[in-house]
Amino acid sequence: MIRRFLLLSGAALLLLQACGAPAPQTADELPVRKACNLERLYQDMPRGEIRTDTPDLAFANALSAGNAEQVAALFREKKLFWDELPAVDTPYGRFEGLDDIRAFAGGFLEKFHATSATFTPVFQTIGGGRIALEGVFKFVVDGAIEEVPFFVITDLRTPSLLEEVRMYTHYSFIPDQTPYRKPIFKPAHYEMGDPGLLTGAMRAYYEALHHAPYCDPDKIHAAFADDCIIGGYDPWGTPILPKEEMSRNAHRFGYGLATYIPACVGMRYETIIDDGRTCVIEWCHIVSKQGQQERNRIAMSGCSAYQRNDEGYLCSVRISDYAGHEGEIDWTKTPVSREEAYAINLVDKFQGGCGMKPQAE
Repeated sequence: MIRRFLLLSGAALLLLQACGAPAPQTADELPVRKACNLERLYQDMPRGEIRTDTPDLAFANALSAGNAEQVAALFREKKLFWDELPAVDTPYGRFEGLDDIRAFAGGFLEKFHATSATFTPVFQTIGGGRIALEGVFKFVVDGAIEEVPFFVITDLRTPSLLEEVRMYTHYSFIPDQTPYRKPIFKPAHYEMGDPGLLTGAMRAYYEALHHAPYCDPDKIHAAFADDCIIGGYDPWGTPILPKEEMSRNAHRFGYGLATYIPACVGMRYETIIDDGRTCVIEWCHIVSKQGQQERNRIAMSGCSAYQRNDEGYLCSVRISDYAGHEGEIDWTKTPVSREEAYAINLVDKFQGGCGMKPQAE
């Protein structure tokens, strides 16, 4: 019976081909309905080796395949040195424990209204017991591709197992998502991170950015290569500009920041992943009362990557956050109330200068 069915199926396929019916399309042949800039923007930039034997890539590939058990197998019941559950933190929720992680993985495609997906890695930065994987999930939705760029930050338990994963993308790529991301980390103190934890162009950039009361644009740009470009995790629909225009915009970047950083808001880094070429930082906002009153700023989580060229200058800055979209937040969809959100990481004002600041006993 099975052999007869296979013969009939084969005959039917041959008949369809003879009648000129198109063969089923592969994902590469489908039209792109929702495009992102990450892969296209950096296709000509040296990107370094991406290891295929690491658990970050196994995680992304298992998610794309909808294989919840394979995702859960990358974790253990508890974290190794803490009485805490493993976790996956996403823009639309935090999932703790193996059962929750299975539920997250099993619902990942459905969250994006997709029937299937593939993952294309673009950058991978390994250092300090963590891996920052940057890439594009290509979801098949109603016969077309919808691309979503993601930072996938993994804390390693062992070279092949994970403790925690944190994922970042712009909310505009996620169906029915509101632009609020509660800070994942609780700051040790409400000020900029210690500059000495960074090196080279990254330290110069960060010190210039957070020199209160307002940042120094010329010093920010002094850390940039002439052909530095900024972008990759922009909102859905952001056009790709010519590289020359992007470089000109990058060297005007700091002048926009100087109108409000850090008088209104600072980015306190909470994790640093640096391989000497690329530095990836997970950070949270510290917001001043001036920032709330003048710019409606709210403390949220974000992630940034800073890539150095062979001369040590920054040639790429890639930032994932929701800055400027606070007025679009639907507070019925957030994990905290509006009042709670405005109280998180709030200070009266930032002290002058940067670095060595007094701390509470």
